[in-house]
Amino acid sequence: MEVIIKNDYDGVCMEAASIIQEACRHRSSPVLGFPTGKTPLGLYEKLIGLYNQGEIDFASVMAFTLDEYVGLEASHPQSFAYYMDNHLFRHVNIKGENIFRLNGQPGNIEEHCRSYERKIQEVGGIDVQILGIGKNGHIAFNEPGSSLSSRTRLKILTPETVAANRSFFQDEKEVPRFCLTMGIGTILETKTALLLASGKDKSGVIAKAVEGPVTASVPASALQLHARAIFVIDEAAASGLTNKDYYRWAYENKGRTLNP
Repeated sequence: MEVIIKNDYDGVCMEAASIIQEACRHRSSPVLGFPTGKTPLGLYEKLIGLYNQGEIDFASVMAFTLDEYVGLEASHPQSFAYYMDNHLFRHVNIKGENIFRLNGQPGNIEEHCRSYERKIQEVGGIDVQILGIGKNGHIAFNEPGSSLSSRTRLKILTPETVAANRSFFQDEKEVPRFCLTMGIGTILETKTALLLASGKDKSGVIAKAVEGPVTASVPASALQLHARAIFVIDEAAASGLTNKDYYRWAYENKGRTLNP
C-alpha cells in the first residue's frame, strides 16, 4: 500500500489526475472504474481540464461505474448514471459503447450482476478503480459487515445512509433502500485501487483503513490486501496516521534508484 499525503483537496485531485493520466498514456485501451459522491468531483474537473488541454484522451477508455441505486432510471437526477454523465462523460470524448453501467432497473438482478462481472473479465479487468471512503469505512456500497470476498450484488442501504441521502430527494419515501454495488472481492482484483480522501472528518477512518487490522467492520481495510492500493489524502485526513512521516519519506524517495 502506498499513502500519498498532499497539502489540501486540490493537491489530492491533481495527484489522482496525474496517476490516471499516466495509466491512460501506457495502455492502448485503459479500463477505469468511476465512483460518485462529493470527493471525486474535483478529480473529474481536473480530468476535464486535461482533456480540454489535449493532455488526456478518452477515445479508447473503457469505463465501469461502481454502483447504482435500485429503482432509479438512468435519467433520474439522483441516479449515479446521471451523475457520471453530468460530471464527466458528456464533457470528454469517451464513446458511449465503452461505458458500462450497473442498471438500476434490471429485469433480473442476479443475472445482471453476474453479467457485469463477466464483462469486467472480458475486457481484461479494471486498470484503475477510483474509490472514495465513507466515515464508517465503506467503499462503494460495501457497508461494515460486507464479506471481503463479495462480488457485484444487491445490497440494502443502512438507515444512516438512507438518512444521509434524504436531502437529495423531495420526499423521504423516494430515497432508495437498495443498491447494486461492486463487491470488495471485485475491487481487490483491480490492477490499481486509487482511494481519495479529504478532511478532518475522514482522519479516524483513514487511520483504521491504513494502519488498523483487516476487518469487515472497516471494509476499506481490505485494501491492505490489494497488490497496488494507493491512498491519496490531504493533511487533514492524514492527521490520525501514526506513520505519516514515513509515508511522506517514501513518496519523496520513490523515484530514486537502489544505487544512487
